Amino acid sequence: MTDTFKALILNKEGEEVTRKVTEINKNFLKHGKVLVKVDYSSVNFKDALILKNGAGLVKEFPHIPGIDLSGTVLEKGDSTFNEGDEVILTGCRVGEIYFGGYSQYALVNKEFLIKKPKEFSNKEAMILGTAGFTSLLCAFAVKAREELLLGEKVNDVLVTGATGGVGSVAVMVLTKLGCNVTAVTGKKDQSEYLKELGAKNIIDRKDLEAEPRALGKGLWDGVVDTVGGVILANAISNTKHSGIVATCGNASDNKLNTSVIPFILRGIKLWGIDSVMISNKRREFIWSQVSKLIDFKILNKRIKEISLEELVNEYPKILKGEVAGRLIINPNK
Repeated sequence: MTDTFKALILNKEGEEVTRKVTEINKNFLKHGKVLVKVDYSSVNFKDALILKNGAGLVKEFPHIPGIDLSGTVLEKGDSTFNEGDEVILTGCRVGEIYFGGYSQYALVNKEFLIKKPKEFSNKEAMILGTAGFTSLLCAFAVKAREELLLGEKVNDVLVTGATGGVGSVAVMVLTKLGCNVTAVTGKKDQSEYLKELGAKNIIDRKDLEAEPRALGKGLWDGVVDTVGGVILANAISNTKHSGIVATCGNASDNKLNTSVIPFILRGIKLWGIDSVMISNKRREFIWSQVSKLIDFKILNKRIKEISLEELVNEYPKILKGEVAGRLIINPNK
């Protein structure tokens, strides 16, 4: 590696959080023992929040953000990886309490890494990133109705926030798993894209913003919810008996005003999805399924590859809902 390399540094001066791409050296990196040359990172909603003001997650400054990365092992440290292994890192509080992926090199704990399957590239790994990884976790949670609970087949599934990073991949994955997907969005101009992902039906989010009934008509065998609030409450009310509602986001609201009635009369399961601190065994399983369930030819149409310098200007647009598709970071650009 070179003596110096560039990274996006988050700093705090008084109450003001600053962000700047600058040259650093290896001695600046202070977490972990495995040195990885970062090929790509991604931009998730959490990343945008951290870039804005630390989001209450960053406790020490200066800091390197970026909760995801993919790349190649340069120095294995005390791990069982080999130099040259291609690896993926998502979550694990990296980019929060540990230095993250918005850098040309990263020094990380061996426990945070998994070896990338050969069927897809480092770039494709970050086209998914935490958002896509979370989508797969949600999809398998919904399908658990038939696989773990030995219940009836999961046919009709609702996906809220369907044009977002998690929602869009969830539409694709659930379609590949044989479900009839109804996509919820406030962006009518994205209807054709949702259909290309596999959505059979598209409904306006306004249809789910009315005050929910304690128990509505049973419409869904399962739900993937990325928005929370009243939309999630309506989705729960309209879920069929023994259905599973996988919830992973709060883009609309982090509060949930609902009733116990759907849970005790219909046996509905509300399954919270955490993609940060799950076991490596589950991580390895999820990534092993990517080549079967993800069509990168479709996702590539909505990808914008940007540099660290460009990220400084782009992240506010994510917070305002102005970014369509997915941003990935090439720190070597």
